[in-house]
Amino acid sequence: MNFLIYLINGIGLGSVYAIIALGYTMVYGIAKMLNFAHGDVIMIGCYTVFLTMTRYGMNPYISVALSVVVCTLLGITIEKIAYKPLRRATSLAVLITAIGVSYFLQNAALLLFGANTKSFSNVVNVPGITLADGALKISGTTIVTVVVCIVIMLILTWFIKNTKAGQAMLAVSEDKDAAQLMGVNVNGTISLTFAIGSGLAAIAGVLFCSAYPTLTPYTGSMPGIKAFTAAVFGGIGSIPGAFIGGILLGIIEILGRAYISSQLSDAIVFAVLIVVLLVKPTGILGKKIHEKV
Repeated sequence: MNFLIYLINGIGLGSVYAIIALGYTMVYGIAKMLNFAHGDVIMIGCYTVFLTMTRYGMNPYISVALSVVVCTLLGITIEKIAYKPLRRATSLAVLITAIGVSYFLQNAALLLFGANTKSFSNVVNVPGITLADGALKISGTTIVTVVVCIVIMLILTWFIKNTKAGQAMLAVSEDKDAAQLMGVNVNGTISLTFAIGSGLAAIAGVLFCSAYPTLTPYTGSMPGIKAFTAAVFGGIGSIPGAFIGGILLGIIEILGRAYISSQLSDAIVFAVLIVVLLVKPTGILGKKIHEKV
């Protein structure tokens, strides 16, 4: 029974990683950039919900919607100011810029909100489920997180395959120059990708802090890193891969914490990633791309 409880908790945590990883994988798949400030966008979204609920007494669902808007606008701003000038730059330049944006957001949060840990209120009011005569309890937060993750993945898959904007994203991911010659607004398409990824970050952050109710300016850092790991694990650039990678990563982390060592759970996660990449460098669902010279 304990194993089943750990498994369910792992799926819940993995669903959060999967939502964040979807943002990573969309940005990389279309813009070919890794937004390592993504975790800090999560943190800004959580602070938006925290302040609007505690200071202004706002309805939790309205606070979440406002958080999505704030993070979406923040993602667009980051893309315009930091990443747009670097589209043809080296990967090292993009990495340095991403780290700089991350530090800027963390220090801005320290100045605005302070370093003290805040107690985050659970915004999920869905009752849990009790099974096996009370031996197995599934929290409402876990249920909502898993359902939201599945719905988001399905909507994104439909959006990419069946809408004009989604087709434009596919075109830009294949060849930016050719897409522009065909009349695709490359700048607008990449901005839309950052907007969607940042909006998803807000949702993931709220669900994460609802399950683990503490908030600091560094709250998004480790989930962001693990979600990136999940995206690579599943095959970065693949929406189903991000989902599978996130779920597997959450399960591995919880089981490692329960059966091996809580202190080594993070190391176990990254060790599994190394093993997977040694066996299949493109990730579980990643495809090897052959570039023509």
